[in-house]
Amino acid sequence: MKSMTGFGKATCELAGKKITVEIRSLNSRQLDLNMRVAPTYRDKEAEIRGDLSRALERGKVDFSLFAEGAGEQQAAAINHPIALAYHKELKALAELIGEQREDFLSLIIRMPDVMKQDKQEPDEQEWNAVNACIQEAIAAFQLFRNTEGQVLAQEFRQRINLLLQLLEDVVALDPQRALNVRERLQKVLTEQLSPEKIDQNRFEQELIYYLEKFDITEEKLRLKTHCDYFLKVMAEPASGRKLGFIAQEIGREINTIGSKANDAGIQKLVVQMKDELEKIKEQLLNVL
Repeated sequence: MKSMTGFGKATCELAGKKITVEIRSLNSRQLDLNMRVAPTYRDKEAEIRGDLSRALERGKVDFSLFAEGAGEQQAAAINHPIALAYHKELKALAELIGEQREDFLSLIIRMPDVMKQDKQEPDEQEWNAVNACIQEAIAAFQLFRNTEGQVLAQEFRQRINLLLQLLEDVVALDPQRALNVRERLQKVLTEQLSPEKIDQNRFEQELIYYLEKFDITEEKLRLKTHCDYFLKVMAEPASGRKLGFIAQEIGREINTIGSKANDAGIQKLVVQMKDELEKIKEQLLNVL
């Protein structure tokens, strides 16, 4: 089991620059990948995105690739022909409107395409080193996810086992529930009718019908099965969505037991079950 929450960082030193790679993630239904890549390696963005998509699978992910140092500074130069053309046009405009101005440099520098930068493409050796740094960050990120996932798995096991214990308490109370129902119905009839007017055969038939209507045998069995299956699926990779579906089925059986129980003791146990299940569902949002 892995958590969708994760963090990984790696750094490496190249000639004249320091490379820093960071990966952070939170939970999300799909892979939501936000990337910030240093200009020098912008052409490799599609390749990086593909590696991240295959490795990270799901989550709201922020990826950063920074390059610090002289090697990252791109050589800047003035585009002289364009700058001179701007100067000529601005000077002509100033004369036309009668403005006495000769200092156009600060304005020209900010005009489009005046400043140009020579893009420095990384050679194969440099890119291999940067890519190794990215893979190191991914490995650290996956280790973080695995560690967090084991914490989640331990919590799920504890809460599912607590659900199973509460179910055992329900099973223990269920036989007495039938006796309580019989006693209540018998008491009502006795208070309303004289004993000689009570048809015992009819009473037994109605009692059986009533007990069958509120029987929770199947619900108890299905709840036990769903809990056992939940523990089994936890060992599968990328099981978050599947566990979410199983949790829904567990909730359905708990609700049915509560609606059929007609017993204060069982209702109390059902409330405790619902509380534990809600805690499970909250944490399932963080499972990959």
